[in-house]
Formats: sequence, structure tokens, C-alpha cells
Amino acid sequence: MSAPVREGTSLRRSLSVWQAVGLSVALMAPSMAANINPQGTAATVGRATPLAFFLAAVAVLLIAYVFVRLCQYYRHAGSVYVFTGATLGAPAGAIAGLCLMGTYVFYALVTSSAAGIFGASFLDIIGVWNHQPDWAGFLVGFVALALALLLAIVPAKRAAEVLLSAEGITVALIVVVCAVVLVRILAKDTPNDATFTLKVFSVEPGTSTSTLFLGIVFGLLSFAGFEAASTLGEETEHPQRDIPRAILWTAIFGGVYFTVVTAIEMMGFKPTADGVAKFSTSPALVGDLGTSYIGSWVGDLITLGACVSAFACCLACVVGASRLLFAITRDLAPGHPLGRTGTNATPAVAAAVVSGTVFLMAVICAVFFDAKPFDTFFWSGAIGTLILLVAYLLATAGCIKLIWVDKKMPQVPTWEIVIPFAAVVVIVYTLWRNVLPYPDANPARWFPVAAGGWLLVVVLVTFLVPGFAQRLATGLRQLDHSGPHGEPEVVVD
Repeated sequence: MSAPVREGTSLRRSLSVWQAVGLSVALMAPSMAANINPQGTAATVGRATPLAFFLAAVAVLLIAYVFVRLCQYYRHAGSVYVFTGATLGAPAGAIAGLCLMGTYVFYALVTSSAAGIFGASFLDIIGVWNHQPDWAGFLVGFVALALALLLAIVPAKRAAEVLLSAEGITVALIVVVCAVVLVRILAKDTPNDATFTLKVFSVEPGTSTSTLFLGIVFGLLSFAGFEAASTLGEETEHPQRDIPRAILWTAIFGGVYFTVVTAIEMMGFKPTADGVAKFSTSPALVGDLGTSYIGSWVGDLITLGACVSAFACCLACVVGASRLLFAITRDLAPGHPLGRTGTNATPAVAAAVVSGTVFLMAVICAVFFDAKPFDTFFWSGAIGTLILLVAYLLATAGCIKLIWVDKKMPQVPTWEIVIPFAAVVVIVYTLWRNVLPYPDANPARWFPVAAGGWLLVVVLVTFLVPGFAQRLATGLRQLDHSGPHGEPEVVVD
């Protein structure tokens, strides 16, 4: 039996597996991602965008294996912070946890910006706010961020229900539109003479493998957050069963969804030079297809759905980042306000700090760098994904050590070691291709600098702040006790 937790430091255990799935799916934001992320891939690999998304799905399934195994052994709100710290040591845990938290913070800016873009556009469409100034998207985005903070503070069960319903509606709408487009393509009844073709899963002659992996980055951006359920290890009723299921089901859903949807999108626009150009400049891919293949009202609904999806993802980012901040602070400085829960048994102070940081980042970008909402969306997305890959890499190394070096999960077959090793290869190669050859154009040249800067600060804090690693180790050592029937017992201190 676990030692009792101190009052004010525990999270309410009330979530089901489907509510855990809701957090992960919402953080992936499949509705928003399907409308805008494939454009970045198309600019690199052209018609082969669906192939890049398929390869990204394979990479995500490899990484999902790592999180499934780690969640079967540990249950904690700290996610990769605990997984890496308990296996590779407290310093590595701090680096991984702070990297993932940084990713969630950057993604909160990504998604609040997207909510502002789509929200402002919808207000213009329905005539509520026409002739908008340049800062309209920021204003709507700030409203979305404030609402996300409010919902993050109420009990997580309510927030998860909001995430499930909002994303479920928008995903269903996109699936319906894509089904109609596919049927019309197969029936050869299209407004632009589009036809069914498997060329969307092949690269143009002369396209190298390294170029294809540059395109995969935008696919990984679409999947990012599939592991968010791992931060709910202290809030689900059966964490070592439900959390691994939630992560795996989310990864499988995302792989099928993004591969199929991007293929239909590319075929709908036509995989020709002109079609790819229109694809790359579309303000909302599924929205444009809905307008062309069904009616203009569908485009309006897709715009609204994308706004809802972006908001749901923003909420999931705030929830995930606040729980990581809460978990790390709770171990570092017991009794600190950031490491305590409020009256709703949620880390309210941590959520407020995360939201305030996102707001400040947006203001700095707008005031000092003359950024527009689209700029903050793409800048933060690229930076956050590079940071996220570092966290994934550390977690994967920790999984290998836990199972095959320390042999703490003897029931796992030896041959399965090839899966996390394959994940390491994919992650390292993807990072390598995004740094070398070094991009020389703005703003891409600053993405590795910003991501590397965050990582450098994290490493310096971890190793130079006196007692930092030791205080973390005190909390992490309590996570590796064996409970009955060989299950790990997690003692939350």
C-alpha cells in the first residue's frame, strides 16, 4: 500500500480511460492540424505529403511503445520527468521534464494563435467583426487562452469532457467532408477533374530521403501530444492499465486519421504542380474542399470547427504543462504554491503561471518582432517540436535501461528491444536533418537557436543550481518500490 499523500499535494483520481484519451486527442488537435499542418510538408515534399505523414505515424507508434511500457511501470503526473529521472537519474529527468513542459508552453502559444486566427476569421464571415485590425487574431487568441485557464482550474474530469466533445464533433465533421470528397473522386464527379491516384504516396523524381525527413517534421508536429495522457497517471482510476491504452489508441487513431485525410486532401487538390501550389496556400484545407465539393456553408463550419479544435488543444497544453510544473515543483520544494493543488484538487497556481507565460511570449513576439498570429503559430510549432524530440529521445533511452539493462520488467520479451532502438534512430535522424545543413533563411535559421537556447538553460539550471539534482532524486527514489504482484508502488511525497 502506498504511503498517504500530504493534503494539498495530491490530484483527484476520477478519470476513465476515455477521458485520458480525450486529453491526448485534444492535444494532438486533429481537426486543426488537418487544416494547416500538411501545408508545411507540401512545401518540402510536394505531392508526397501523405507519405511523409504515414512515415511520421510509424515513428510515433515506435515512440508510443516507449510510453506504454513506462506507464505500465510508473504512474505519476510528471510524465517524462519521472520516466527519465527514475531510469537515467534525476538530472536527466529534470532535462526531459522541462523540455516537455517547454514544448507544451510553446504549443499553447501555437494553439491559442490558431484559435485566434480561425476565430477572427469566423467572426468576419458571420458579420460580427468586419474590417479587422492586424491584432484581431491576437485578441481572440487571448480570450481563448483565458478561457483555457479557467477550464484548467476546474476538476480535470470536467475539462476532459469538454475536450472529448469539442474534438469529437470537429473530427466527425472533417471525416464526413473527406468521405464526400473521396466518393466524388471515385465517381469522377469533381469540380476540378481530380482523380483517385496512389501517386500521393510517392515522391517526385529527384526528391532525396533526407528531404522527405524534413517533411516528416510537420507530420510529427501533428501527432505531438499523443502522450499527454501520461500526465494523468495520478488522476485515472486504473493508471497502469488505462494510461497505456489511452496512449496506444491515440497513436493508432492519429496514424490512420492523418494518413487518410492528407491523402484525400492531396487528391482533392490534385497532385500536380498547380494543385500542390493551391494546397500549400490554402487557408483551411478541409474547409476549401468542403466549399468546392459540397457548398460554401461547409467551409464556414470547418472554420468554426478548426477554432474549437485549436481551443481544445490550447486547454490540453495548459493542463499538461501545469501538471508537469506541479509535479517537478512538488519534488523540488515541498510546500511551494506551484507544487500544491487548489480547492478543486487541480494545480491552479501552476496553470496560472503557464498561461501568463504564454501571454507574455505572444506580446513579446508582436511588439518586438512585429509578428502576426500566423507567425507565432509557425515559429512556436517548429521550436516546440524540436524540443519535444529531445524529451522523446531521453524517455526512449530510459525505457531501454529500465527493461533491458536494469531488467525491472522481466515479462517483456528480449526481442522487443528493437522497437525503442528504432525509435532512437528515427528521432536522432530527424533532429540531425533539421540542424544540418543549417537553414540560412529567416525565420527558420532561428528555430534551432531558440530550441537549443531552451535546452541550454535547462541543462545549466539542472547542473549549476546547488542541490537541484539532489532534491529531485529524493522524490524520484520513492517511485521505484515494488508493490504486490510485482506492480510498482508509487509513493507521492
